[in-house]
Amino acid sequence: MNQGRLWTVVSPSVGLPLFLAAVAVTSLIIHLAILSHTTWLPGYYNGKAKAAASLVIPAQQIILPA
Repeated sequence: MNQGRLWTVVSPSVGLPLFLAAVAVTSLIIHLAILSHTTWLPGYYNGKAKAAASLVIPAQQIILPA
């Protein structure tokens, strides 16, 4: 293990719960930011499908090489 000496400074019974709590808090913050800054995610969570029409490229926009 590359960082094995860390556990001589920080006890695993303290370090592991702190690490896991930091990961959980970071994940919740990221999900809250995505939920509050997008328009489609709340609808997705409520069971509404995202409109697929925005994924279709009109034929006028396709440029073919000569």
